[in-house]
Amino acid sequence: MPETPATIIAVIPCLNEERHIARLVRALVADRGDLPMTIVIADGGSSDATPDIARKLADTLPDVRYLHNPKRLQSAAVNLAAQSYGDEARYLIRIDAHADYPPDYCRALVGEAEALGADSVVVTMKTAGTGLFQRAAAAAQNSLLGNGGAAHRNAAFQGKWVEHGHHALMRLDAFRAVGGYDENFPTNEDAELDIRLRRAGYRIWLTAQTAVTYFPREKPAALLRQYFRFGQGRARTIAKHRVLPRLRQVLPLAVAPAALMLPLALLHWIFAVPFLTWALLCLGYGALLGLRARDAAAMLSGFAAMLMHLGWSFGFGAGLLGRMAR
Repeated sequence: MPETPATIIAVIPCLNEERHIARLVRALVADRGDLPMTIVIADGGSSDATPDIARKLADTLPDVRYLHNPKRLQSAAVNLAAQSYGDEARYLIRIDAHADYPPDYCRALVGEAEALGADSVVVTMKTAGTGLFQRAAAAAQNSLLGNGGAAHRNAAFQGKWVEHGHHALMRLDAFRAVGGYDENFPTNEDAELDIRLRRAGYRIWLTAQTAVTYFPREKPAALLRQYFRFGQGRARTIAKHRVLPRLRQVLPLAVAPAALMLPLALLHWIFAVPFLTWALLCLGYGALLGLRARDAAAMLSGFAAMLMHLGWSFGFGAGLLGRMAR
């Protein structure tokens, strides 16, 4: 396809997304209209048919590019796309292969950036699912128990200047000025970058004009691993920038010590109290969510939240200990 100058690059970091990538790219192309946007599929070495599908899309659709990401990480994928295709672009839009985007998503982001002079436009994120466990995880992540009241997970906080949010659009000159994503961060690279953006004087706007629907992990073990990595990433960010964690991040830290004390209940029952208190709180909260929503899957959200807390707490501890050891 002929090359055309772009003022926007939309980057899709992906790995083994053969079920979703074609639908996502075609939807972005159809919704693009006259918006001067190049779509970059940055594949991190998929073992399924994703690379073949991505190459065919790049060969047949206008201003769609395939890019091999040898470092595999999402942070590296976005950096590589910015380096390869960003010279003529003004804005960078990050697209998640595990999400659904409303019509005019990219156009709304650009409109907000232009109207407000924002250096970064972030969005709120709601989760949804299909299977029983995925729906339970989605209900947990949409609740205070699962997201701790984070601004970008609560629609009531839309339309304001914030410190962090779900990454959507950034001005490329701001992104480059602070060095892009830190590729030492497999997770939490977005929050880490937002710290550097704010310290450099750039402003982040949480938009009310559009939002993202995210699909959580479909199996308990995958959700646990994901939140373990999230905890590791948050520990790295805190250690790198010497920032204090927020209260919503501090509270789950007690879960790992409570779990580690549980075997001591064989010696005395008192050692089981912290773990059982937390478990009953989560399961009770989940049951209440399910009753309010009249949804059996939401009643299991307490169990999903327990996995999230447990993974995050152990991951944070492992990340902090690893950082201290180094």
